[in-house]
Amino acid sequence: MSASAPLLDVRDLRMHFPVRGGVWLKARAWCRAVDGVSLTLRSGETLGLVGESGCGKSTLGKSLVRLHRPTTGKILFNGTDLALLSPRQLKPLRREIQMVFQDPGESLNARHSVGELLAEPFIIHRIGTAADRPARIAALLERVGLPASSADRFPFEFSGGQRQRIGIARALALNPKLIICDEPVSALDVSIQGQVLNLLLDLQRELGLAYLFIAHDLAVVKHVSDRIAVMYLGHIVETADADTLYRRAAHPYTRALISAIPVPEPRRQSTRIVLKGDVPSPINPPGGCPFHPRCPHATDRCRTEKPALRTPAPARPAHEVACHYDL
Repeated sequence: MSASAPLLDVRDLRMHFPVRGGVWLKARAWCRAVDGVSLTLRSGETLGLVGESGCGKSTLGKSLVRLHRPTTGKILFNGTDLALLSPRQLKPLRREIQMVFQDPGESLNARHSVGELLAEPFIIHRIGTAADRPARIAALLERVGLPASSADRFPFEFSGGQRQRIGIARALALNPKLIICDEPVSALDVSIQGQVLNLLLDLQRELGLAYLFIAHDLAVVKHVSDRIAVMYLGHIVETADADTLYRRAAHPYTRALISAIPVPEPRRQSTRIVLKGDVPSPINPPGGCPFHPRCPHATDRCRTEKPALRTPAPARPAHEVACHYDL
């Protein structure tokens, strides 16, 4: 792989789930959770992925770590297509790509002590010996800001923020190159969110990690991301660096999301863009542009022709939008 090649290169990825019914539970329809997503991520970079609940963000993240086997498309990680690999072939690569889940209470086995949870990656991948694992576990806990004595306790004995630190420690155990962060702070109190975000940023600087940071809070995503991709109904509708996206968003959906960010200054007036209607069902998505039923600028062309990602006018480096028009 060349020095300039991306660490992660996703090409036209689709994840369709069968909707079964009848006596024989045959597939009667398909839920198009992810429907043709392409994106890239370089070493040491953070790509934010934002969108409303149900747009396919978490499904995309789970597909990238092969918790779901994609329907079609490529997931090139360091040049290797993860979508084609068997579970046995995937095992060594799982050391390099890990995931932090949204709810640490659900993702940590309550019957295992913290020490057992953190030892599991080493046991599965046969790293080290039973004698040296306590030292490895203590080092992991110290790295995420928890005392070594935490290893003897159980997840329910910790606060939500502390449990998420344990989840981060588990993701770090195998020295990965990429971590998929699936809404890692959305279940935490606001006062704790900042601590966990700062921990993630410190770890990135220290270890050179790449993050795919999935969230619905655009203010959080702007704080941690180098670039941002906006997702709607299983599609990427806009990508740009963080500053460009917030200052010069080109897609009507992105503008509506940004207008919903709370303004910290009470006297400052902001214009809220309220979208009409509901998000269409991914089981029966609209033809043409997926956003056209809710777009105030939709035309007949939008209803029949799906827009491809393109550079908006005036040309902006590394900025792409899936819209027929320059609005």
